[in-house]
Amino acid sequence: MGCSDDFVEVEPAGSNADNYFNSQEDYENALIGAYDLLQATFWNVLVGIIASDDYAAGGDPFNYDQPTLQNINLMIQTPSDENQLRDIWGLMYAGLNRANYVLEFKDKTDFPGREQLIAEAYFLRAYFTFELVKHFGNIPLKTEDRGGVLRIVNERVIAEDEFGMTRVADIATAYQIIEEDLKEAIANLPVTHDLPYRATKGAAQALLGKVYLYHGTYDASKFSDAAIVLNQVISGNQYSLTTGADYSVLFEGAGENGSESVFEIQYTGVEGASWSCITCSQGTYFPKFCGPRSPYDNPEFDAGWGFCLPSQDLYDLFDDNDMRRNVTFYDLRDAQDTYSQGRDDTGLFNRKYMPRKGDRNLSSDPLNYPQNYRSIRYADVLLMAAEAEAQSGGANAENYLNAVRARAYGDNSHDYTGSEGDLLEAIYNERRKELAGEGHRFFDLVRTNKAANTIDGFQVNKNEVFPIPLIELQLANAMERWGQNPGY
Repeated sequence: MGCSDDFVEVEPAGSNADNYFNSQEDYENALIGAYDLLQATFWNVLVGIIASDDYAAGGDPFNYDQPTLQNINLMIQTPSDENQLRDIWGLMYAGLNRANYVLEFKDKTDFPGREQLIAEAYFLRAYFTFELVKHFGNIPLKTEDRGGVLRIVNERVIAEDEFGMTRVADIATAYQIIEEDLKEAIANLPVTHDLPYRATKGAAQALLGKVYLYHGTYDASKFSDAAIVLNQVISGNQYSLTTGADYSVLFEGAGENGSESVFEIQYTGVEGASWSCITCSQGTYFPKFCGPRSPYDNPEFDAGWGFCLPSQDLYDLFDDNDMRRNVTFYDLRDAQDTYSQGRDDTGLFNRKYMPRKGDRNLSSDPLNYPQNYRSIRYADVLLMAAEAEAQSGGANAENYLNAVRARAYGDNSHDYTGSEGDLLEAIYNERRKELAGEGHRFFDLVRTNKAANTIDGFQVNKNEVFPIPLIELQLANAMERWGQNPGY
């Protein structure tokens, strides 16, 4: 039976762009759609944790469950590994494209506050692009010369575009492109915002400083750029370290969106989800990966799947009087609580993102825990600024390092002294402790060229990035045009 033209002429289910962006509400709704994809970045965090030297994959002791995570843990991932790696590729591009949707029509309708909204779209595009570059290197992008600078084209990528898109020249060029979006965002973002999920000037400055640090691997002049912009975040006096009893709950509900939060990805357990549509959830099931395996009964925490297990070596870095130890680790080595031991079991678990009882919507599958992800904390800003200052000859590196240590110990008894050795190495070690279990360690090791001497199985000129999922290369007919990442 033949098909008529009516069969392929299907009216779109949603709003047509030609009839959209006629009001502030239209722009707000489209922007919320871009923010929504940030919730998918828990995959990125999970992969970053397991790829590092400080955490093992864990999981079922008898079955090779979550094989992509297991392979990443051993640094034997391949282009055929999909699951989490393809999720990161697809979902981050989807977020980038939703930001592009707003930017494509940024001049269609004028209204009060439009400049700020457009600035948020630039921030989000930079955020998603940075995640892609961290994981996959010099990714394919639609670019153009705009004002003498290479920029991402302000228009959506449609299905046909991928057959002509090419990869940017190199990773350094990719970082430069991201920096331009953030500089444009900073100019029109507010210092504060009533809605905690919205990007602020400080968040964009902090992210720009971070991108400069990554770019510094290829161009040392970027360290001074990082110091300048990160010092602006610090001198703005919008943020402060959470101290004392408040620090002990920094990663719990009571600690969300506090004084230390520079940019926080919001989750809620209100809206349920199902295995058939995990991305429909407004929550996260990253905490479920981190809990002790069932059967496990505890009044505070749910059972989990026993992944992302901290190493004994990481635990041993912390002094007895370092308050971070009890915040970072959930220690069941000598506890009366019993649980089912999984693969790579150490008796230690990632307390920062444990599945806490009462958090999730019990009427649905355990996919919607409401624990926010602290994407950029002020402690991270201080340590990035310390690193940038040390790399560029600035005078504030020790002060910033000591501020983080003073919070950890409650006093200045552990201030840096020359007897510890190299200041930059002390800063790197402090990042390892301060940000443990938050997904930064692997990328820190890569950008500082320390991964090969630290991570078992890491191969230079290969494992700095992950393979592009094979199916994505095939769907884009890009086996030769994009090529696979080196070594894969």
